[in-house]
Amino acid sequence: MAPPIPAPRETGYTQTTAVPLYWAAYGVVGTPRLLVLHGGPGADHRYLLPQMLRLGERYDLLFYDQRGGGQSRSDARERVTWRTQVDDLAAVVRELAPAQPTIVGYSWGGLLAMLYVAEAVADPSLRPPGRLVLIDPAAVTREYRAAFEAAFLRRGEREPIRRARADLAASGLRERDPAAYRQRAFELSVAGYFADPEMAHQLTPFRVVERVQRSVWESLDAYDLLPALARARARLGIPALVVHGREDPIPLASSRAAADALGAELVVLEGAGHVPFIERPEPLFAAIERFLMPLLPLAPEASSQSAPGTRAGSADHA
Repeated sequence: MAPPIPAPRETGYTQTTAVPLYWAAYGVVGTPRLLVLHGGPGADHRYLLPQMLRLGERYDLLFYDQRGGGQSRSDARERVTWRTQVDDLAAVVRELAPAQPTIVGYSWGGLLAMLYVAEAVADPSLRPPGRLVLIDPAAVTREYRAAFEAAFLRRGEREPIRRARADLAASGLRERDPAAYRQRAFELSVAGYFADPEMAHQLTPFRVVERVQRSVWESLDAYDLLPALARARARLGIPALVVHGREDPIPLASSRAAADALGAELVVLEGAGHVPFIERPEPLFAAIERFLMPLLPLAPEASSQSAPGTRAGSADHA
């Protein structure tokens, strides 16, 4: 089972978005705020917890449930698109984030952050982030997206996972213990994201609203974000970090192309799939904390200790 999730420091609903969006704050009051974007689309922020709260030891963390997922449900008749999500993010930034927000995006949340940055080039009403952290971001082109879908399908058909699904179906657990059955079924549904499928039990279970997921991806059509990211680099010059698990079903080439377009640092985590905050937390958070160090008051003793640990062989800087 996943570790328990502590209660947030503060919660609320946005006042300036078209529909109220649920948000939750963790971490240290008065420290730099990080706006954390969950994956999906159509999921919610809780599956990033409690592991991503590691960043709350030094920072003020703000999570929100994107429209259509979690506690930010939308009308079933409403079509949620990538533009809907970008507009909502812009409103959240204006309402709840500092002038130059630091955005941390995971999976689809990483792609959402890049879409926001791309739109900020042409729209002066959008406040570009001061720093950008992308953790295993979703594919930056339709071609890379198709490659991910094929790889994830293959992983789901690996013999250990197929055998585990068959064992679960024959176990009678659904009738004996429905909660345990749902937990195991969830673990098997996400096992393909992990380098080691046995680690899936540590992920907080979540539900994706399929209607929202489908409508967002359909709205992107035959997308290719790379030219827009290159323009953002030229116009905005946002410091960025891209972290990617070596064994993520999303092609490493996608994150490498995104990093090149943004002029970002790329850190490749060995032994990690798509969920490095569970699979390889130490090198993941070391890389992020080193990248975010300029946001904190200068502490010579801290800076002298953190940089060497980041390059101790657990992560490949590319």
